[in-house]
Amino acid sequence: MMRASKLAVLLATAVFAVAPVAALELKAADVHPEGYPNVVAMQSLGKKLDAATKGRLTLKMFPGAVLGDEKSMIEQTQAGGIDILRTSLGPLGPVVPEVNVFNMPFVFRSEAHMRAVVDGPIGEEILTKITNSSANLVALGWMDGGTRNLYTKKAVRKPADLAGQKVRMMGNPLFVDTMNAMGGSGISMGFGELYSAMQTGVVDGAENNVPSYVTGNHFTVAKVYSLTGHLIIPEIFVFSKAKWAKLSAEDQTLIKKLAREAQMEQRQLWDKRVTMDTARMKASGVTIVADVDKDAFFKATQPVRDKYGSAYADLIKRIQAVK
Repeated sequence: MMRASKLAVLLATAVFAVAPVAALELKAADVHPEGYPNVVAMQSLGKKLDAATKGRLTLKMFPGAVLGDEKSMIEQTQAGGIDILRTSLGPLGPVVPEVNVFNMPFVFRSEAHMRAVVDGPIGEEILTKITNSSANLVALGWMDGGTRNLYTKKAVRKPADLAGQKVRMMGNPLFVDTMNAMGGSGISMGFGELYSAMQTGVVDGAENNVPSYVTGNHFTVAKVYSLTGHLIIPEIFVFSKAKWAKLSAEDQTLIKKLAREAQMEQRQLWDKRVTMDTARMKASGVTIVADVDKDAFFKATQPVRDKYGSAYADLIKRIQAVK
């Protein structure tokens, strides 16, 4: 009996030792629609993860804001309901104040400058600050959010042209203050509400990058796109810290590697998409106003940089020093 009992224990132990680790499906989310560069890059990360783990780790994408707006999805990710989230820095600013340094008007000279900053030590430093904060998020990498320009029903070349114009801004006091400084009236509003708000005259216009202007069909109701270039904001993708802690060190290392690849892939997809959507804008009769007095807008927004940037003066100097 004793021998039989020992044999049974040995057999059970052997079966347990070779039993496969349970598969895990990660839930990823984005407000942008299917086919948007950020969504495609995240889906590509999922395919690589599936292949590298032989199906043990997979990713299911929920695009198009089906799980809520960015503020809601940040909260879901913090609670562990969403595993990976791509979000704008705007709604993340109130949660992790350090990211506001990237949210300030004209902090970057160009998109090339922004990319050099986020790819280097400063970008890594901000990711670490987010991960080490109390936000319950692990910051994985950056994505391009392009250059944000103004769109209304009339051309805007100087601050005076915005007088009396109600302009939708992302949900962060910094952005509302930016629009007020630029000469308009900033209105905080979710992206999903914007189309009907412009249709009904609740707001006169908004500001965003070219792909969002086109995919949101905003070019059908606000057909003048003025190249103010007031904001160049990188976007970010984060992992739920509650879920991250349950992954093995090997899986964490793999996901970080694939995240860096996703960061670079999204950039290539982004540039192609901007070219394609700019052509669509022109074909649809959108007026693109290029002769904008950017220096006037830069000077007008200096109080915003003074107000929000005072705590990060040294960091701003380091950003400006990046070639």
